[in-house]
Amino acid sequence: MVLIFWIHLKVWSGDLSEMAMNALRKSVIAGSWYPGAPSILRRDIQNYFDLVPDLELEGEVVGLIAPHAGYTYSGQVAANVYKLIRGKKYDAVIVVGPSHRVAFHGVSIFSKGGYETPLGIVPVAEELAEKIKILSKTVVEIPEAHFQEHSVEIQLPFLQIALGDFSFIPLVMGDQNAKTCRELAQAIHKASLGKKILIVGSSDLSHFYNDNMAKKLDAVVLRHLKDGDAVGLLESLENGTAEACGGGPMVVAMLTARMMNANRAHLLKYTNSGDVTGDTSSVVGYAAAVYCKE
Repeated sequence: MVLIFWIHLKVWSGDLSEMAMNALRKSVIAGSWYPGAPSILRRDIQNYFDLVPDLELEGEVVGLIAPHAGYTYSGQVAANVYKLIRGKKYDAVIVVGPSHRVAFHGVSIFSKGGYETPLGIVPVAEELAEKIKILSKTVVEIPEAHFQEHSVEIQLPFLQIALGDFSFIPLVMGDQNAKTCRELAQAIHKASLGKKILIVGSSDLSHFYNDNMAKKLDAVVLRHLKDGDAVGLLESLENGTAEACGGGPMVVAMLTARMMNANRAHLLKYTNSGDVTGDTSSVVGYAAAVYCKE
């Protein structure tokens, strides 16, 4: 399957500018990780929202943590954060995920064109993407890092239902060390000064431990998420007292949100795959958290 196309695309909605001769990243997980039929996808996400209790938080949501497993396993967890931003408007959404399939140094940005899901095309905020590239030598163009990667795409249908039309920047982390996290957060913050952005950290928690061990490991991450403690999370990930496949993206989201004066942290939900499958011998953990500024 060809996963990137060069096209001449006109979007007649009036909200999306013409993307002429730009890259369109086609979905690679629609129909497997989440429904491929638009009507079913919309219905499922709305059903997830309906099962989340209404919640009013003080302040404006500027950062969030959401899982990136298939919707059957983690969709209900993700709904807890995305329901909070329904109807909100942002100048851009920045989605940061880990690289699962391609090994590389630094962070790969997809800076032109858009990502397609069954719900339509989400265009890249190209001007902001270029600013981030200029501000950080760590951020480079590695297109193959995006072709098969699910951690960014899995967030988009929820964002499309919650926000309607929006532009975004996809970032895939090859390195998740402290230096890379701090440099990326600083570049995002500096590039977006004067803009209203939402930063999304895409991550699952521990993988393939039994339920008891998973909950012990995940409790360390959950404490840091609840406290908004990005530095503590980095330390716990580095010393092995916690595990998360997207620890770096979580840290970047938390650091960037703090730079945007987000001083309120809310841990909204935690489950693991055993709660869905009934198999507690080998589970994956999922968490949802938001960061708000007054």
